[in-house]
Amino acid sequence: MQDWVTLISNVGFPIAVASYLLVRLEPIIKELQQSIAGLATVISKEQKRHERK
Repeated sequence: MQDWVTLISNVGFPIAVASYLLVRLEPIIKELQQSIAGLATVISKEQKRHERK
């Protein structure tokens, strides 16, 4: 039992910080994914337009 308490006290704070950051950054990550997908679409269209010339 003492091993579990030691493990939680040693690892608990980093897990809490990582969880907090994940929750805070999740909307930003989703927005970046949408932006990247949009850029991929634009690049694809530009490549096709350039190939026609």
